[in-house]
Amino acid sequence: MLNERIKELRILNGMSQVDLAARLGISKQSVSNWENDNIQPSIEMLLKLARLFSVSTDYLLGLEKRRYLEISGLSETQLTHLQQIINDLVHVNSGQTE
Repeated sequence: MLNERIKELRILNGMSQVDLAARLGISKQSVSNWENDNIQPSIEMLLKLARLFSVSTDYLLGLEKRRYLEISGLSETQLTHLQQIINDLVHVNSGQTE
């Protein structure tokens, strides 16, 4: 599960294995080994991955499905707009219309 989550998040964030490795200060081979489930990242790297992708370590490990957005620095007006967008998306995905 961890290997799949790392690859999925890397791709969703538009990063190559080389890009991710550079961001973490490791080799591309380490990222490749994680994604191919040959080795597991250290706890330190797991924490770095969680911070980089704005997810919990539980999400990376497949223990939860929730993802998080970093909203620090947004104004109250921006947060209100963001919440409305999220509400609209939830309604669309659940088949509800107003």
